[in-house]
Order: sequence, then C-alpha cells, then structure tokens
Amino acid sequence: MRLFHFSDNPAIERFEPRPVRVPSVRAAGQDWLNGPLVWAIDDVHQMLYLFPRDCPRILAWATAETSPADRALWLGPGDPRVVAFVEAVWIDRLRSAKIHRYELPPATFRSLEDAGMWVSEAPVVPLGRVALAGLDGELARRGVDLRIVDSLAPLAALCDSSLQVSGIRLRNSLTWPPAPA
Repeated sequence: MRLFHFSDNPAIERFEPRPVRVPSVRAAGQDWLNGPLVWAIDDVHQMLYLFPRDCPRILAWATAETSPADRALWLGPGDPRVVAFVEAVWIDRLRSAKIHRYELPPATFRSLEDAGMWVSEAPVVPLGRVALAGLDGELARRGVDLRIVDSLAPLAALCDSSLQVSGIRLRNSLTWPPAPA
C-alpha cells in the first residue's frame, strides 16, 4: 500500500501531527479526528488532492451500489472512472499550479475506511517527494474526467445519489452552500 500527502510546500522534512485548520462536526466519539494528526490518502484516491490547496471541488465515482440511472445522469457516457467538478474561476489556477506529492511510510497510519483516508498520531518522515504541475493533465492520466462548471451549487443533489461523492474545500466556493429551495 502506498500513502501520500499533498502540499504546496516543497521542503517538508517531517510531518508533525496537528489539528485540522477548520474543525468539522463529527459523529459521536469521532472528535479525535479534529485533533493532532498527520493525514494521508491512498494511491487509489490520490486524485482527490491533485488540485491547488484551496480549490473547491466535488468528485464523484460509481461503486457496486451505483444505480444505472445515477451513472447516466451524473457520470454520462464513456464510463469515466471519476468525474471532478471545478468552478470556472479556478481553472487557470488548476492549470498553472505546482504541488508536491510526498510518499509516506504506512507503518503508523490507520485507515478511516472512508475514501482512502488514513491518519497517524505520530510524526512521519516522508520517503520522497515529487513535484506535480499541469494538474489537469495529471487528473486525465488517472482517468478523471474534469468538468468545468459555473457553480458547484447544483451538484448538491449528488449527495442524494448512489454515487460515492467527495466535496473538498467547498467553503472556498463562491456558490456554496446552495441557496435553500
């Protein structure tokens, strides 16, 4: 298993556990996830972080439980592995950004059993670092269909679909949360 951490900082020699910048409301007994941790993502799900750090995005992909209707409505033809929705105001930053992918040793990490996320309560020294640019191309190489939209708000309905959905940095969107109906 390979684990990664993505950053705009090219000089991290050791990852220290730290609390999340913006704490989330967690289920009972899960408050510790806001505490000091080192976060990582597995190889299969690294496409979730091939974006400039603050870029709001929604990614969706089919699972064994996905209905044919949801697949057709949200993923469309061609059976893409993953669809990533990004607001048009972010596309230039996506194309020009440079990020750094750190590979982390898995020994101290435990799985959250949620979209490839892993955490460590111990400091972690990276195994190596790779600089990535042309992130739209990086996404394409991993089978991600990038879709540029004016607003992420209409995609709120994805949460009620049978697809696996991940919304990241939505607080940075000009159109999120959607206006109440």
